[in-house]
Amino acid sequence: MTVLRWNGQSVTGSSDELAIEEPLEIRVRGRAISVTMRTPGHDAELAAGFLLSEGIIHSQKDLLRAEHCARNEEANVLNVTLGPDVVVDFASLTRHVFASSSCGLCGKATIASINRRLAPVESSLMISASVIASLPEKMRAEQQTFDRTGGLHAAALFDASGNLLVLREDIGRHNAVDKVAGHCLLNGLLPLENYLLLVSGRSSFEIMQKALAARVPIVAAISAPSSLAMDFAEASNQTLIGFLNSQRMNVYTHPRRVQFDTPA
Repeated sequence: MTVLRWNGQSVTGSSDELAIEEPLEIRVRGRAISVTMRTPGHDAELAAGFLLSEGIIHSQKDLLRAEHCARNEEANVLNVTLGPDVVVDFASLTRHVFASSSCGLCGKATIASINRRLAPVESSLMISASVIASLPEKMRAEQQTFDRTGGLHAAALFDASGNLLVLREDIGRHNAVDKVAGHCLLNGLLPLENYLLLVSGRSSFEIMQKALAARVPIVAAISAPSSLAMDFAEASNQTLIGFLNSQRMNVYTHPRRVQFDTPA
């Protein structure tokens, strides 16, 4: 599109690109279970990650197919086919999704409820502080759509040596995490007990929940965590890092997984 740019002295016309935001309706066994605003692309991964974090599926074999509805020309409806043995409690799912989307969370009671379904992470992973500090620059270098639009969040998965496994961008922070988790589920890479998840922006309760469903032991963010994210990480045995850049980081919970470099 064409925009007007003002630099304090003059106004000029210039071309610009915007990140696409469109709804995605996820259907399971013919029933709509979620509508999320997302950036089109990797929709099957998004659905797989969402279903994993909601506790509906647990492994690659639980999801047989994820296809866009042929009758929807905008490709904004995704039909998911689950294995015949997968049990879906639609009533419970509807209440849970509604509560989450409307911020109907009740602090520690909600954390306790999720921890009854998802056990705390058990992982001996340790990563040096210098490696962790190098990850934001590596993630930023791979954010190709952000370079063009400036309007997308990113989530990236790294191993203990700082090697990038997968990165996904989306207009929604939680969608980017779902796409990463979904990619790993669809490719048989779960559980992710030996990886670190890095997210742009802040870390929230929902991001920590999604990371726990994928069994990620370390979650780092460029910005701040919320208080509920910190409480969740503490209860879930997850290492939570915030305000991460090349020079600094804050470690909020379970710091034993961060190997701090000491001067010679």
